[in-house]
Amino acid sequence: MGPGHPECPERLDAIEDRLLITGVGDALDRREAPQAALGDLELAHDRMLVAAIRGLSDRLADDIKAGGPAYAQIDPDTSLNIHTWNAALRAAGAAIAATDSVLAGEMENAFCAVRPPGHHACRNTSMGFCIFNNIAIAAKYALERHGLKRVAIVDFDVHHGNGTEDIIRGDDRMLMVSFFQHPLYPFSGADTHASNMVNLPVPAYTKGMEVRELIEMMWIPRLEAFKPQMIFISAGFDAHREDDLGQMGLVEQDYAWITQRVKDVARRHAKGRIVSSLEGGYNLSALARSVEAHLRVLADL
Repeated sequence: MGPGHPECPERLDAIEDRLLITGVGDALDRREAPQAALGDLELAHDRMLVAAIRGLSDRLADDIKAGGPAYAQIDPDTSLNIHTWNAALRAAGAAIAATDSVLAGEMENAFCAVRPPGHHACRNTSMGFCIFNNIAIAAKYALERHGLKRVAIVDFDVHHGNGTEDIIRGDDRMLMVSFFQHPLYPFSGADTHASNMVNLPVPAYTKGMEVRELIEMMWIPRLEAFKPQMIFISAGFDAHREDDLGQMGLVEQDYAWITQRVKDVARRHAKGRIVSSLEGGYNLSALARSVEAHLRVLADL
């Protein structure tokens, strides 16, 4: 995204280092992310958006050869470089490949350590550090390509997943549950009335125990009644108390607890099937520790 941008390559380096130091990485089945097929991106996105991002990438390559700038702006927060198209295809491709592997029974669950994130990418618009909506694509893929009847999306990023809501709102095959700080970018979600959305806007400085109570009261009953055949997680870790992009007060133990509650639902209704994909989390130490906590629960470590 450019020098000084919070959505930086060091995020994945920090996660990798933490998994190495703690030994968690040794317990995982690690796989390289393939590129998503364009037709799979179009399960969640308008064909014109996919073509526009590809065209912007191609024009950028031509501009760079002519001595032009190294970045092309999508919005004030979001830019492309010469590698973004490939990275975005692999980020979506990771979630799709994880969906295939979990549904094939090769693994019970999967975590996709990917950039760019996805949950702000709407059907017709890339925004908010996001190019394509990795989790929405994977969830639609499970329905359309694998024939599942019901899937749930859990989003615990500090920001409202406006892109995911835009893509799935009103589709009764999909239930989305989320909490997010409000008001905060993208300043949406608090007034949603769609029957398949459970949005929990919370004020700044909300701590983990309050979030846990809301999850028990609001998320879990809806998830239990919905009986999802697979659960997808937009795993943003920027609600951590050390993360400056939000002002919430979660810690690693809260992420472990949330993951366990989601896993309990998945084991009851979805044969344990979960695909989780990285969204936000910009304090490198807090991000790495929180991902470790998330993975320890997913992998029964």
